[in-house]
Amino acid sequence: MKKVSVAFLSLLLLFLLGACGNKEEVKDQPEKKKEAEGSYTVEHAMGTTEIKSTPKRVVILTNEGTEALLALGVTPVGAVESWTGNPWYDHIKDEMKDVQVVGKEDPVNVEAIAKLKPDLIIGNKLRQEKLYDQLSAIAPTVFSETLRGDWQENFKLYAKAVNKEEKGEEVLAAYNDRIASMKDELGDKLNQEVSIVRFMAGDVRIYHKDSFSGVILEQLGFARPKEQDKPDFAEMNATKERMPAMDGDILFYFTYETGDGKAAELEKEWINDPLFKNLNVAKAGNVHKVSDTTWNTAGGVIAANHMLDDIEKVMLSK
Repeated sequence: MKKVSVAFLSLLLLFLLGACGNKEEVKDQPEKKKEAEGSYTVEHAMGTTEIKSTPKRVVILTNEGTEALLALGVTPVGAVESWTGNPWYDHIKDEMKDVQVVGKEDPVNVEAIAKLKPDLIIGNKLRQEKLYDQLSAIAPTVFSETLRGDWQENFKLYAKAVNKEEKGEEVLAAYNDRIASMKDELGDKLNQEVSIVRFMAGDVRIYHKDSFSGVILEQLGFARPKEQDKPDFAEMNATKERMPAMDGDILFYFTYETGDGKAAELEKEWINDPLFKNLNVAKAGNVHKVSDTTWNTAGGVIAANHMLDDIEKVMLSK
């Protein structure tokens, strides 16, 4: 009997110890699962980056990226200053009032970024490739490839980086629904050839299809003048002999003015030139000045919607 009792007690003790061990395993499992769910990886222009959990302190190093974050409901702790404005574009300044400036797109201020202790940095290979290793030493860093053309590709990357893919899909769906609706409203007006011109200090550009505004016109289905119906970015440093390439049924132009008045002077010179006034589009009174910020420089989803507002006002008011 003593032997049986000892054996029974031994088995009972092993069972109890096993049960305790199982409880500890069960207790640990949710934490392990939670940790696994929190971590995710993002493939981008510089490789693959692991992000431990949804970031709360994001630094953004492009203007179009700033617009993307705001549209996703994320206010960055730091951002590069807008190309024009003090320091932000007028159309985003209210949302950016507590955001710290971390330099320009090129050069960014690495020291200022480090002081903000970000848990994610989003940049761009075209602008900041040489700084990638330095930035990655501060926090997980994700880079988009380029800044021209279709902003939606970068937007999708940024949404994934901040773990807001579902919200990103909603934002893009709303934008693309608006495009579809406007196409129906515009109807035959889409057959008009739309010309795009930009004035900068010392440079006049005739924009082609792989530009911010060019892509949006393509999405709407507008025709382009033959000289602009090209898959690249733009004809830069255009001379006055190239004015005929600006002609079309309707012309939108914008001027990048930094404050010294030189771009504005160049704009005035060209718009008042007899060669320009002799263009069919000018004689028809179909030349319209629009915002350089929203038609080109800002380059993001918020600007894209402002550009659509302008097209509605000009094209659908007639």
